[in-house]
Amino acid sequence: MIRILRSVFKRKLRAFLTIFGITVGVFALVAMGAMAEKLTVLVEGGTKFYKDKVTVTEGAVTGYVTNPMSVDRIKDVEKVKGVAKASAGISMTLDEEISAVNMGPPASISGTDLRGEDLETFETRIAEGRKLKASDRGKVVIGTDLVEKLNAEVGKNVTIRGKKFEVIGILEKTLTTPDNTAEMSLYDAQLLFSKTLPPVLRTQVDPRKLATGLTVYIEKGYDPNKVAKTINKEVDGITAIGPKEFEEQVANSISIFTSIIFGIALISLLVGGLSVINTMTMSVAERTREIGIRKAIGASDSNIIRQFLAESGVIGLIGGMIGLGLGWLFTIAANSAGAESATPLFLITSRLALGSVFFALFLGVISGLYPAWHAARLNPVEALRYE
Repeated sequence: MIRILRSVFKRKLRAFLTIFGITVGVFALVAMGAMAEKLTVLVEGGTKFYKDKVTVTEGAVTGYVTNPMSVDRIKDVEKVKGVAKASAGISMTLDEEISAVNMGPPASISGTDLRGEDLETFETRIAEGRKLKASDRGKVVIGTDLVEKLNAEVGKNVTIRGKKFEVIGILEKTLTTPDNTAEMSLYDAQLLFSKTLPPVLRTQVDPRKLATGLTVYIEKGYDPNKVAKTINKEVDGITAIGPKEFEEQVANSISIFTSIIFGIALISLLVGGLSVINTMTMSVAERTREIGIRKAIGASDSNIIRQFLAESGVIGLIGGMIGLGLGWLFTIAANSAGAESATPLFLITSRLALGSVFFALFLGVISGLYPAWHAARLNPVEALRYE
């Protein structure tokens, strides 16, 4: 190994520049891949939540804005065959104004009547305090990503949209949407939501009748996708979405986005691979006489190939590890900077960390194939005469 390192760093500046090319590529792969991993985990969490449910809204959802609907629609939906129970909810952004540049879902407020609590299969756990009850008023359970933003502690008050709430619990980290959500009773969320309505409409609406959507729990033995279609047919003026449609609308679009992200990062890494080919080719030319001596004293073609592949692999490995380290530091700094706004954008998973280093190693070895083959093909007599 020492001999390989000496050979690699014989031309120190060139070695460092080549390693730097790999480092930049791996850094891009780690940074952009971490963003893709975060989005993937968010979507997987949503898919898991909706896998056995149907969501009902009134009209189309535009961005983060949902049309208000009446909780009385629960009665209409629960008449549909296959529906076990429907639960009304309010979903709205935590901040009154959303930044125009926002990657991922913004911090949000979730109010629910908890009617389907006994049928819920997506479980969130409490790290501190207790869970929310339907009878709670002026109380809130905070997701982990909101703790710093709201300066939240169990037993103390936080201010949400101008109103004070007592923090009764902090959720365990899920890496999904609940992490940047403030959960409160439907009643409290209705009061906050009613203030966002136009003044004319606000005076005509009973806040206790407001909802932005319904979560529909399905009876055992029924297909939620079929039940969603039945709800759309039998209940006028609403839009019901089953788990399959959710996956098609959200998961597939995110999949395309993450593929583009990884594609851009891989191009950066491949450019680094070209620098390895250039460096190893120049190394073979400079060490032609050395190769001739080695072959003259009995070194086989496979020995020569292994030597140069080992050197190119070491270049890829060193560049990969440095790139991973820099990418890791960047994501930590970026997530820390986004902690105040509760928008951690990056997630480095073990598959991303190991995959980026192994890909850099693989790229280094592949990039060294031609130079190694060329070195092994040298005629020892001509190589010894090389000046």
